[in-house]
Amino acid sequence: MNYLRFLFAFTITYYTGSIIYAQERSEMGRNPIGTVSDIGATDVKMKLVARTQSFNNNDLATHDHFDAAISSPKSVIFSGDGMKYYVNSLEGYTTHVFDTQTHKKLSDIKHKFNADDKRLFLNNEFTIFDYKQKEGQENYNYFSGKPVESCLSHNGKYLWVTYYRRDWDNNAQFPSALAIIDTETDKIVRVMPTGPLPKMIAASPDNKYICVSHWGDNTVAIIDIESDLPFEFKYTKHLAVGERIFLSYDEDVVVDRDNDCGHCLRGTVFTQDSKHLLVGRMGGAGGITVFQTSDFKSLGTVQGMKANVRHLEIVGNNLYLSSNRLGYVQKCNVVDMILSLKNSKKSLYSFKRWSSAYVGIGARTISVTKDGKYIFTAVNNEKKIVVVRSSDMKVVSKINADPYPVGMALSKYETRLMVTAQGKGDQGGNSVTVYSIDYQ
Repeated sequence: MNYLRFLFAFTITYYTGSIIYAQERSEMGRNPIGTVSDIGATDVKMKLVARTQSFNNNDLATHDHFDAAISSPKSVIFSGDGMKYYVNSLEGYTTHVFDTQTHKKLSDIKHKFNADDKRLFLNNEFTIFDYKQKEGQENYNYFSGKPVESCLSHNGKYLWVTYYRRDWDNNAQFPSALAIIDTETDKIVRVMPTGPLPKMIAASPDNKYICVSHWGDNTVAIIDIESDLPFEFKYTKHLAVGERIFLSYDEDVVVDRDNDCGHCLRGTVFTQDSKHLLVGRMGGAGGITVFQTSDFKSLGTVQGMKANVRHLEIVGNNLYLSSNRLGYVQKCNVVDMILSLKNSKKSLYSFKRWSSAYVGIGARTISVTKDGKYIFTAVNNEKKIVVVRSSDMKVVSKINADPYPVGMALSKYETRLMVTAQGKGDQGGNSVTVYSIDYQ
Protein backbone atom coordinates (compact mmCIF):
# COMPACT_ATOMS: atom_id res chain seq x y z
CA MET A 1 0.00 0.00 0.00
CA ASN A 2 2.77 2.40 0.93
CA TYR A 3 4.55 1.42 -2.28
CA LEU A 4 1.47 2.27 -4.33
CA ARG A 5 1.12 5.62 -2.58
CA PHE A 6 4.77 6.34 -3.32
CA LEU A 7 4.41 5.29 -6.92
CA PHE A 8 1.31 7.47 -7.31
CA ALA A 9 3.00 10.46 -5.71
CA PHE A 10 6.13 9.98 -7.86
CA THR A 11 4.03 9.64 -11.00
CA ILE A 12 2.08 12.82 -10.26
CA THR A 13 5.25 14.75 -9.45
CA TYR A 14 7.05 13.48 -12.54
CA TYR A 15 4.30 14.23 -14.99
CA THR A 16 3.36 17.50 -13.32
CA GLY A 17 6.96 18.58 -13.48
CA SER A 18 7.11 17.57 -17.12
CA ILE A 19 3.96 19.56 -17.86
CA ILE A 20 5.32 22.63 -16.07
CA TYR A 21 8.61 22.29 -17.93
CA ALA A 22 6.75 21.96 -21.23
CA GLN A 23 4.66 24.99 -20.39
CA GLU A 24 7.78 26.99 -19.56
CA ARG A 25 9.32 26.04 -22.88
CA SER A 26 6.05 26.83 -24.64
CA GLU A 27 5.80 30.23 -22.98
CA MET A 28 9.33 30.98 -24.10
CA GLY A 29 8.07 30.36 -27.62
CA ARG A 30 10.95 28.25 -28.81
CA ASN A 31 10.30 26.25 -31.93
CA PRO A 32 11.99 22.85 -32.14
CA ILE A 33 14.83 22.34 -34.60
CA GLY A 34 13.21 20.88 -37.71
CA THR A 35 10.18 23.20 -37.70
CA VAL A 36 9.01 23.69 -41.30
CA SER A 37 7.01 26.32 -43.13
CA ASP A 38 3.22 26.14 -43.26
CA ILE A 39 1.68 23.30 -45.23
CA GLY A 40 0.16 25.73 -47.71
CA ALA A 41 3.56 27.18 -48.66
CA THR A 42 4.31 27.46 -52.36
CA ASP A 43 7.43 28.67 -54.20
CA VAL A 44 9.56 28.76 -51.02
CA LYS A 45 9.97 26.06 -48.36
CA MET A 46 11.75 26.94 -45.09
CA LYS A 47 13.08 24.80 -42.25
CA LEU A 48 14.62 25.73 -38.89
CA VAL A 49 18.04 24.04 -38.92
CA ALA A 50 20.10 25.72 -36.19
CA ARG A 51 19.91 28.20 -33.32
CA THR A 52 22.13 29.94 -30.80
CA GLN A 53 20.28 31.11 -27.69
CA SER A 54 20.66 32.15 -24.08
CA PHE A 55 17.98 29.79 -22.80
CA ASN A 56 17.98 26.26 -21.37
CA ASN A 57 21.55 25.01 -21.43
CA ASN A 58 20.37 21.49 -20.68
CA ASP A 59 18.54 19.02 -22.87
CA LEU A 60 19.22 20.90 -26.11
CA ALA A 61 18.71 19.24 -29.43
CA THR A 62 21.50 18.89 -31.97
CA HIS A 63 22.23 22.24 -33.64
CA ASP A 64 20.56 24.14 -30.78
CA HIS A 65 23.46 25.94 -29.10
CA PHE A 66 23.49 27.63 -25.70
CA ASP A 67 25.30 30.96 -25.36
CA ALA A 68 24.56 33.14 -22.34
CA ALA A 69 26.16 36.14 -24.07
CA ILE A 70 23.29 36.50 -26.60
CA SER A 71 21.39 39.40 -25.09
CA SER A 72 18.66 41.22 -27.03
CA PRO A 73 20.10 40.52 -30.51
CA LYS A 74 18.96 43.33 -32.78
CA SER A 75 20.43 42.77 -36.23
CA VAL A 76 22.53 40.39 -38.32
CA ILE A 77 24.72 40.90 -41.39
CA PHE A 78 26.96 38.64 -43.48
CA SER A 79 30.58 39.42 -44.24
CA GLY A 80 31.43 40.43 -47.79
CA ASP A 81 32.63 36.94 -48.71
CA GLY A 82 29.72 35.30 -46.92
CA MET A 83 31.97 33.15 -44.72
CA LYS A 84 30.98 34.88 -41.46
CA TYR A 85 27.96 36.61 -40.03
CA TYR A 86 27.81 39.29 -37.36
CA VAL A 87 25.08 39.59 -34.73
CA ASN A 88 24.61 42.78 -32.69
CA SER A 89 23.52 42.08 -29.09
CA LEU A 90 22.06 45.40 -27.99
CA GLU A 91 22.00 44.76 -24.23
CA GLY A 92 25.14 42.65 -24.31
CA TYR A 93 27.26 45.52 -25.71
CA THR A 94 28.72 42.94 -28.08
CA THR A 95 28.92 42.00 -31.76
CA HIS A 96 29.15 38.21 -32.06
CA VAL A 97 31.00 36.66 -35.00
CA PHE A 98 29.81 33.28 -36.30
CA ASP A 99 31.05 30.83 -38.90
CA THR A 100 28.47 30.53 -41.70
CA GLN A 101 29.00 26.80 -42.26
CA THR A 102 29.18 25.51 -38.69
CA HIS A 103 27.30 28.33 -36.89
CA LYS A 104 29.96 28.16 -34.19
CA LYS A 105 30.94 31.45 -32.59
CA LEU A 106 34.36 32.64 -33.68
CA SER A 107 34.70 35.66 -31.41
CA ASP A 108 32.99 38.42 -29.45
CA ILE A 109 33.69 42.07 -30.29
CA LYS A 110 33.13 44.05 -27.09
CA HIS A 111 31.92 47.62 -27.41
CA LYS A 112 33.41 48.82 -24.12
CA PHE A 113 35.94 51.65 -23.96
CA ASN A 114 38.19 53.19 -21.33
CA ALA A 115 41.54 54.95 -21.05
CA ASP A 116 43.30 52.12 -22.85
CA ASP A 117 41.26 52.82 -25.99
CA LYS A 118 42.21 56.46 -26.62
CA ARG A 119 43.87 55.43 -29.89
CA LEU A 120 40.42 54.67 -31.34
CA PHE A 121 39.17 58.25 -30.98
CA LEU A 122 40.31 61.17 -33.15
CA ASN A 123 41.25 64.37 -31.34
CA ASN A 124 38.13 64.84 -29.24
CA GLU A 125 35.96 64.49 -32.32
CA PHE A 126 32.84 64.73 -30.19
CA THR A 127 32.81 68.43 -31.10
CA ILE A 128 31.93 67.63 -34.73
CA PHE A 129 28.25 68.23 -33.93
CA ASP A 130 26.78 71.24 -32.18
CA TYR A 131 25.06 69.14 -29.52
CA LYS A 132 25.13 69.74 -25.81
CA GLN A 133 27.59 67.17 -24.49
CA LYS A 134 29.80 66.22 -21.61
CA GLU A 135 32.42 68.61 -22.86
CA GLY A 136 35.50 69.00 -20.77
CA GLN A 137 35.07 65.67 -19.04
CA GLU A 138 38.07 63.43 -19.50
CA ASN A 139 35.97 60.30 -19.32
CA TYR A 140 33.53 61.27 -22.09
CA ASN A 141 34.70 58.36 -24.19
CA TYR A 142 34.68 55.86 -21.34
CA PHE A 143 31.49 54.00 -22.14
CA SER A 144 29.80 50.83 -23.34
CA GLY A 145 27.92 51.10 -26.62
CA LYS A 146 24.66 49.32 -27.44
CA PRO A 147 25.13 47.99 -31.00
CA VAL A 148 21.98 48.25 -33.10
CA GLU A 149 22.56 48.16 -36.91
CA SER A 150 25.40 47.54 -39.37
CA CYS A 151 26.60 48.01 -42.92
CA LEU A 152 29.72 47.14 -44.93
CA SER A 153 32.02 49.37 -46.97
CA HIS A 154 35.18 49.05 -49.05
CA ASN A 155 34.09 45.73 -50.61
CA GLY A 156 33.43 44.25 -47.21
CA LYS A 157 36.69 45.32 -45.55
CA TYR A 158 34.98 47.53 -42.93
CA LEU A 159 31.92 46.77 -40.83
CA TRP A 160 30.17 49.85 -39.43
CA VAL A 161 28.14 49.40 -36.24
CA THR A 162 25.93 52.10 -34.72
CA TYR A 163 25.34 52.42 -30.96
CA TYR A 164 21.76 53.19 -30.11
CA ARG A 165 23.10 54.90 -27.01
CA ARG A 166 26.01 54.94 -24.63
CA ASP A 167 25.48 53.17 -21.31
CA TRP A 168 25.70 56.35 -19.26
CA ASP A 169 23.08 58.14 -21.36
CA ASN A 170 19.78 56.51 -20.35
CA ASN A 171 17.68 59.40 -21.66
CA ALA A 172 19.58 59.75 -24.95
CA GLN A 173 20.25 63.42 -24.32
CA PHE A 174 23.75 63.27 -25.75
CA PRO A 175 25.30 62.15 -29.04
CA SER A 176 26.03 58.46 -29.43
CA ALA A 177 28.78 56.78 -31.46
CA LEU A 178 29.62 54.12 -34.01
CA ALA A 179 32.43 51.59 -34.38
CA ILE A 180 34.42 50.71 -37.49
CA ILE A 181 35.57 47.08 -37.49
CA ASP A 182 38.25 45.56 -39.73
CA THR A 183 36.60 42.34 -40.91
CA GLU A 184 39.96 40.65 -41.56
CA THR A 185 40.90 40.83 -37.88
CA ASP A 186 37.44 41.47 -36.38
CA LYS A 187 38.95 44.27 -34.31
CA ILE A 188 37.62 47.80 -33.82
CA VAL A 189 39.93 50.24 -35.60
CA ARG A 190 38.10 53.50 -34.95
CA VAL A 191 35.16 54.96 -33.02
CA MET A 192 33.33 58.02 -34.37
CA PRO A 193 30.60 60.20 -32.85
CA THR A 194 27.04 60.31 -34.13
CA GLY A 195 23.93 62.24 -33.26
CA PRO A 196 21.39 61.01 -30.68
CA LEU A 197 19.92 57.54 -31.12
CA PRO A 198 21.44 56.49 -34.45
CA LYS A 199 19.36 53.83 -36.17
CA MET A 200 20.19 52.76 -39.70
CA ILE A 201 23.53 53.10 -41.40
CA ALA A 202 24.12 52.67 -45.13
CA ALA A 203 27.04 52.85 -47.56
CA SER A 204 26.69 54.28 -51.06
CA PRO A 205 27.38 51.72 -53.83
CA ASP A 206 30.15 53.94 -55.22
CA ASN A 207 31.90 53.76 -51.83
CA LYS A 208 31.98 57.51 -51.34
CA TYR A 209 29.62 57.99 -48.40
CA ILE A 210 28.23 56.51 -45.23
CA CYS A 211 24.85 57.78 -44.07
CA VAL A 212 23.59 57.57 -40.48
CA SER A 213 19.96 58.32 -39.60
CA HIS A 214 19.33 59.77 -36.12
CA TRP A 215 16.09 58.74 -34.48
CA GLY A 216 16.51 61.34 -31.79
CA ASP A 217 16.53 64.71 -33.57
CA ASN A 218 15.38 64.47 -37.23
CA THR A 219 18.91 64.59 -38.63
CA VAL A 220 21.08 62.56 -40.97
CA ALA A 221 24.89 62.51 -40.94
CA ILE A 222 27.04 62.05 -44.04
CA ILE A 223 30.58 60.65 -43.75
CA ASP A 224 33.16 60.85 -46.55
CA ILE A 225 34.81 57.41 -46.91
CA GLU A 226 36.70 57.74 -50.21
CA SER A 227 39.98 57.04 -48.41
CA ASP A 228 40.91 53.47 -47.51
CA LEU A 229 42.25 54.60 -44.13
CA PRO A 230 39.74 54.74 -41.23
CA PHE A 231 41.27 57.80 -39.61
CA GLU A 232 40.82 59.74 -42.84
CA PHE A 233 37.05 59.21 -42.84
CA LYS A 234 35.37 62.52 -42.02
CA TYR A 235 31.97 64.09 -41.59
CA THR A 236 30.92 66.37 -44.42
CA LYS A 237 27.20 67.03 -43.92
CA HIS A 238 24.65 67.15 -41.11
CA LEU A 239 21.20 67.21 -42.71
CA ALA A 240 17.84 68.04 -41.15
CA VAL A 241 14.69 66.21 -42.21
CA GLY A 242 11.92 68.66 -41.56
CA GLU A 243 12.48 70.64 -38.38
CA ARG A 244 15.46 69.62 -36.33
CA ILE A 245 14.87 68.79 -32.66
CA PHE A 246 17.39 70.56 -30.47
CA LEU A 247 18.52 68.78 -27.33
CA SER A 248 18.45 71.40 -24.64
CA TYR A 249 17.59 69.24 -21.65
CA ASP A 250 19.43 69.50 -18.37
CA GLU A 251 21.33 66.35 -17.47
CA ASP A 252 19.05 65.59 -14.51
CA VAL A 253 15.79 65.91 -16.50
CA VAL A 254 14.13 62.61 -17.47
CA VAL A 255 12.88 62.59 -21.07
CA ASP A 256 11.48 59.85 -23.31
CA ARG A 257 13.73 60.12 -26.36
CA ASP A 258 12.52 56.77 -27.75
CA ASN A 259 9.05 58.21 -28.35
CA ASP A 260 9.75 61.95 -28.41
CA CYS A 261 11.55 61.60 -31.73
CA GLY A 262 9.85 63.86 -34.28
CA HIS A 263 9.82 62.03 -37.61
CA CYS A 264 11.66 59.09 -35.98
CA LEU A 265 14.10 58.59 -38.86
CA ARG A 266 14.92 54.96 -39.57
CA GLY A 267 15.21 53.13 -42.91
CA THR A 268 18.08 54.52 -44.99
CA VAL A 269 19.26 53.48 -48.45
CA PHE A 270 21.17 54.86 -51.46
CA THR A 271 19.95 54.25 -54.99
CA GLN A 272 22.11 51.83 -56.95
CA ASP A 273 23.64 54.64 -59.02
CA SER A 274 24.50 56.45 -55.75
CA LYS A 275 22.82 59.63 -57.02
CA HIS A 276 20.07 59.72 -54.40
CA LEU A 277 19.65 58.96 -50.72
CA LEU A 278 16.29 57.87 -49.28
CA VAL A 279 15.47 58.27 -45.58
CA GLY A 280 12.32 56.72 -44.10
CA ARG A 281 10.23 58.69 -41.58
CA MET A 282 8.69 56.14 -39.22
CA GLY A 283 6.83 58.75 -37.19
CA GLY A 284 5.51 62.28 -37.46
CA ALA A 285 4.10 63.09 -40.88
CA GLY A 286 5.63 59.91 -42.31
CA GLY A 287 6.93 59.32 -45.83
CA ILE A 288 10.39 59.06 -47.38
CA THR A 289 12.65 62.11 -47.76
CA VAL A 290 14.85 62.11 -50.87
CA PHE A 291 18.27 63.82 -51.12
CA GLN A 292 20.42 64.21 -54.23
CA THR A 293 23.99 63.23 -53.38
CA SER A 294 25.64 65.80 -55.65
CA ASP A 295 25.04 68.46 -52.97
CA PHE A 296 22.83 66.59 -50.47
CA LYS A 297 19.99 68.98 -51.04
CA SER A 298 16.54 67.66 -50.19
CA LEU A 299 14.26 67.11 -53.18
CA GLY A 300 11.25 66.77 -50.87
CA THR A 301 9.31 63.99 -49.18
CA VAL A 302 7.30 61.26 -50.88
CA GLN A 303 4.10 60.12 -49.21
CA GLY A 304 1.26 57.88 -50.35
CA MET A 305 2.69 54.60 -49.03
CA LYS A 306 1.38 52.86 -45.90
CA ALA A 307 2.16 54.69 -42.68
CA ASN A 308 4.93 53.86 -40.22
CA VAL A 309 7.72 53.16 -42.73
CA ARG A 310 10.38 51.08 -41.01
CA HIS A 311 12.83 49.42 -43.38
CA LEU A 312 13.93 50.32 -46.93
CA GLU A 313 15.73 48.17 -49.49
CA ILE A 314 16.48 48.73 -53.18
CA VAL A 315 16.98 45.86 -55.64
CA GLY A 316 17.24 46.71 -59.32
CA ASN A 317 14.82 49.50 -60.13
CA ASN A 318 12.47 48.67 -57.27
CA LEU A 319 12.20 50.13 -53.79
CA TYR A 320 10.85 47.78 -51.11
CA LEU A 321 9.62 48.85 -47.67
CA SER A 322 7.94 47.53 -44.55
CA SER A 323 5.07 49.28 -42.81
CA ASN A 324 5.55 48.26 -39.20
CA ARG A 325 2.32 49.19 -37.44
CA LEU A 326 -0.03 48.32 -40.32
CA GLY A 327 1.78 45.11 -41.22
CA TYR A 328 2.47 45.54 -44.94
CA VAL A 329 5.34 45.23 -47.35
CA GLN A 330 5.24 47.42 -50.43
CA LYS A 331 7.20 48.05 -53.60
CA CYS A 332 7.40 50.66 -56.34
CA ASN A 333 9.68 51.67 -59.20
CA VAL A 334 12.19 53.91 -57.42
CA VAL A 335 13.21 55.75 -60.62
CA ASP A 336 9.56 56.55 -61.30
CA MET A 337 9.04 57.68 -57.71
CA ILE A 338 12.01 60.06 -57.66
CA LEU A 339 11.24 61.50 -61.11
CA SER A 340 7.63 62.09 -60.09
CA LEU A 341 8.79 63.92 -56.97
CA LYS A 342 11.16 66.12 -59.00
CA ASN A 343 8.53 66.94 -61.61
CA SER A 344 5.96 67.81 -58.95
CA LYS A 345 8.25 70.52 -57.51
CA LYS A 346 6.47 69.97 -54.19
CA SER A 347 8.08 69.54 -50.77
CA LEU A 348 5.41 66.92 -49.99
CA TYR A 349 4.30 64.70 -52.86
CA SER A 350 1.82 61.82 -52.75
CA PHE A 351 3.01 58.96 -54.96
CA LYS A 352 0.25 56.43 -55.67
CA ARG A 353 1.88 53.63 -57.66
CA TRP A 354 2.56 51.13 -54.88
CA SER A 355 2.06 47.36 -54.88
CA SER A 356 1.22 45.93 -51.44
CA ALA A 357 0.98 42.69 -49.49
CA TYR A 358 -0.31 42.23 -45.95
CA VAL A 359 2.13 40.13 -43.89
CA GLY A 360 1.03 40.77 -40.29
CA ILE A 361 1.28 43.43 -37.59
CA GLY A 362 4.83 44.36 -36.72
CA ALA A 363 6.55 44.02 -40.10
CA ARG A 364 10.18 44.76 -39.25
CA THR A 365 13.28 43.99 -41.29
CA ILE A 366 12.92 42.84 -44.90
CA SER A 367 15.44 40.95 -47.01
CA VAL A 368 14.94 40.79 -50.78
CA THR A 369 16.53 38.17 -53.03
CA LYS A 370 19.09 39.48 -55.52
CA ASP A 371 16.70 38.93 -58.44
CA GLY A 372 13.94 40.82 -56.62
CA LYS A 373 11.66 37.79 -56.82
CA TYR A 374 10.98 37.22 -53.11
CA ILE A 375 10.63 39.47 -50.06
CA PHE A 376 11.39 37.88 -46.68
CA THR A 377 9.86 39.73 -43.71
CA ALA A 378 10.37 39.43 -39.96
CA VAL A 379 6.85 39.89 -38.51
CA ASN A 380 7.50 40.81 -34.91
CA ASN A 381 4.07 40.81 -33.25
CA GLU A 382 2.93 37.59 -34.92
CA LYS A 383 6.26 35.79 -34.38
CA LYS A 384 6.58 34.63 -37.98
CA ILE A 385 8.79 34.88 -41.03
CA VAL A 386 6.64 35.65 -44.07
CA VAL A 387 7.71 35.40 -47.72
CA VAL A 388 6.04 37.47 -50.44
CA ARG A 389 6.36 36.80 -54.18
CA SER A 390 7.21 40.18 -55.67
CA SER A 391 5.63 39.69 -59.11
CA ASP A 392 2.07 39.65 -57.74
CA MET A 393 2.73 40.59 -54.08
CA LYS A 394 1.24 37.31 -52.86
CA VAL A 395 2.24 35.60 -49.60
CA VAL A 396 3.73 32.24 -50.60
CA SER A 397 5.28 30.96 -47.37
CA LYS A 398 5.20 31.38 -43.58
CA ILE A 399 7.13 29.81 -40.73
CA ASN A 400 6.94 30.25 -36.96
CA ALA A 401 9.78 32.25 -35.43
CA ASP A 402 11.17 32.65 -31.92
CA PRO A 403 9.65 35.68 -30.14
CA TYR A 404 10.05 38.43 -31.31
CA PRO A 405 11.85 38.41 -34.67
CA VAL A 406 13.42 41.73 -35.60
CA GLY A 407 16.51 41.40 -37.83
CA MET A 408 17.37 39.14 -40.75
CA ALA A 409 19.87 38.54 -43.51
CA LEU A 410 20.04 36.20 -46.51
CA SER A 411 23.24 34.24 -47.08
CA LYS A 412 25.45 34.80 -50.14
CA TYR A 413 23.72 32.11 -52.20
CA GLU A 414 20.34 32.79 -50.55
CA THR A 415 19.94 29.23 -49.27
CA ARG A 416 20.06 30.29 -45.61
CA LEU A 417 18.19 32.97 -43.69
CA MET A 418 19.52 34.24 -40.36
CA VAL A 419 16.98 35.83 -38.01
CA THR A 420 17.47 37.61 -34.68
CA ALA A 421 14.72 37.27 -32.08
CA GLN A 422 14.95 40.05 -29.54
CA GLY A 423 12.16 38.95 -27.20
CA LYS A 424 10.13 41.12 -24.82
CA GLY A 425 10.71 40.95 -21.08
CA ASP A 426 10.75 37.27 -20.15
CA GLN A 427 9.00 36.20 -23.35
CA GLY A 428 11.68 34.27 -25.14
CA GLY A 429 13.94 36.01 -27.61
CA ASN A 430 17.69 36.20 -27.09
CA SER A 431 18.21 33.85 -30.00
CA VAL A 432 19.73 33.74 -33.47
CA THR A 433 17.97 31.25 -35.72
CA VAL A 434 19.02 29.71 -39.04
CA TYR A 435 16.50 28.64 -41.67
CA SER A 436 17.27 26.61 -44.77
CA ILE A 437 15.50 27.78 -47.94
CA ASP A 438 14.31 25.53 -50.75
CA TYR A 439 13.00 27.34 -53.82
CA GLN A 440 10.35 25.27 -55.62
